[in-house]
Amino acid sequence: MYLNKIGDVPIVAHRNLPTDAEVKGVVVKREPIGNWYASLQLETPNDPPEKPDELTKTVGIDVGILNYASDTDGTAVGSLNVSDERERLERAQRDLSRKEHGSNNWEEQRKTVARRHADLKRKRRDFLHKLSNYYASEYDLVAVEDLDVKRLVELPGNSRNRAGAAWSTVLRMLEYKCEREGTYFVAVEPAGTTKECAACGIKTDKPLWVREHSCPSCGFTADRDWNAAWNILSRGIKQLGAGRSETTPAETALPTGTDSVPAKRVVETGSPDLKERAAPAASE
Repeated sequence: MYLNKIGDVPIVAHRNLPTDAEVKGVVVKREPIGNWYASLQLETPNDPPEKPDELTKTVGIDVGILNYASDTDGTAVGSLNVSDERERLERAQRDLSRKEHGSNNWEEQRKTVARRHADLKRKRRDFLHKLSNYYASEYDLVAVEDLDVKRLVELPGNSRNRAGAAWSTVLRMLEYKCEREGTYFVAVEPAGTTKECAACGIKTDKPLWVREHSCPSCGFTADRDWNAAWNILSRGIKQLGAGRSETTPAETALPTGTDSVPAKRVVETGSPDLKERAAPAASE
């Protein structure tokens, strides 16, 4: 790669450039571990696919801590386990604190700490990229909550897990990947999605430790995350406007069971999809 005022620089390419792409710029940066990276800014003539007129495959996604994502198709994706990476990072940080600041040993241990940070970041982003790519490519409409993540992280208690969940990152990934794939992306008002009954609309207060939604009005019961996902999808379809799907999931069928997918499966296969899904049961 040729850089002005520097000349030819040998590189290891991550992947080949598209034949019809025009390089508009390059950003060169040095990571804390000492490696140099060049990010190319490309412009391609390809326009994103047109969004469909009819919504045949729609999904609402409720994000959380116990289950990272619960959707209206009856799939619950478990949270990513990074306990091993965190343990190695903490051990490396303790070793760094024992070194004399500025010494050669300190510098080598600093690089080790930086590598542990990079391992943790890459594992989490790999999981988020694969999960968001699956939803963007498999559905015509993806509905999510428009979360104020900064305010949620500042709430007392469990802030470390809320920050580690990186909800704002996965929502940004979903938005640009849906645009790339020609999929509708709708972020809806999050208030009341857990309290509201997806079958009849009655709101019922429930503390966080109550994991089942049970409507005192219509008698509908379901996992609270699945109920919230259906409310998110219903709001998304309504927010998208007239001329789209006239039937909301709450008017047809609601899931009473789900398939649980470990986060490890998403990382290994690049998709949370299962061979068999639990068929949604009628709300009756």
